[in-house]
Amino acid sequence: MLGQKLEPLMQSIEEAAAGLLFPSESDFPIEAYRFGPEEPSPEVLVHARGLPLDTPVEQTTVASFFEGVVEGDDDTAGRFRALVDLLERELSDLRVYRVGKVDIEAFVLGRHPSGVWLGVTTKLVET
Repeated sequence: MLGQKLEPLMQSIEEAAAGLLFPSESDFPIEAYRFGPEEPSPEVLVHARGLPLDTPVEQTTVASFFEGVVEGDDDTAGRFRALVDLLERELSDLRVYRVGKVDIEAFVLGRHPSGVWLGVTTKLVET
């Protein structure tokens, strides 16, 4: 039953993110991501990704993370706004984690009413 409630939302997130590339020094796709029932924290994310314990993790806001891509009247900005709206409407306690330094894994995660944490992930390259 729980999976049935999550799957339509995961499908909606996949559809909203399809074809979107997050701009950085290399543009990477945005993908739907299911984290699981454990509340994400820097330590939990580093452990879950199998990274060294001293891997830097920065937490930021959804508004700050998507700031440059939701502005403007073009189709891409509109699609980013629709993705953000979907995440904000369907998930609570949204957070953004940037894991790593130059090659960064970014996670936008929120709590589904079932208690599972999910959202989107992408990669960033910042030198």
